[in-house]
Amino acid sequence: MAILLCIETATTNCSVALSVNGSVIALKEDRSNRYSHAEQLHVFINLVLEEAGVGKEQLDAVVISKGPGSYTGLRIGVSAAKGLCYALDKPLVSVSTLRALAGQEKGTDFIIPMLDARRMEVYAAVFGAQYELLRETQAEIVDESSFEEYLQQGPTTFIGSGVEKFQKLVTHENAKYVKDAMPSASDLAPIAEEKFMKRDFEDVAYFEPYYLKDFVKG
Repeated sequence: MAILLCIETATTNCSVALSVNGSVIALKEDRSNRYSHAEQLHVFINLVLEEAGVGKEQLDAVVISKGPGSYTGLRIGVSAAKGLCYALDKPLVSVSTLRALAGQEKGTDFIIPMLDARRMEVYAAVFGAQYELLRETQAEIVDESSFEEYLQQGPTTFIGSGVEKFQKLVTHENAKYVKDAMPSASDLAPIAEEKFMKRDFEDVAYFEPYYLKDFVKG
């Protein structure tokens, strides 16, 4: 039985979940449009542990959403996760933010999670119906021809904060748009459970978030 503490801070959603055998038993989130990670993250960690009646020493691993996403949000989340791993001598499991977001959808040939970046740019990846990775994560400027090869093949779901700008450019009978979805710590749990059972751990000392792009101020 794996008890996992899952942390998601790649977007404005400050989210913490506790899972047992891949099932979430406690969840705290702030899904507002402001970045509350610095103020709320450690509070939420304590709250989910208290709600579940689990002590930190009972955790089997700490799980982090590794990005891409907000530079500051990722840095705060990864710092907290690594700190817990060091203090508790627990392994660190990382999960792609876009893979976790894709898990919110099913029943479609292609799932394309996309997070808003700057201007007309998004962070996006392409997954198949069984969540197999078909195209690696990229930072890309979307236009009228973006993802056309997938739309021509079958039903394609676009999900995440980058969808709003993309939907204005592309209308296609095979396109489904889920623009209000946000990554959540609850999405990390089943993926992290599989990685934990395979002992697919990160090197805590050297692990860094998947920023994808260099930090741009302003």
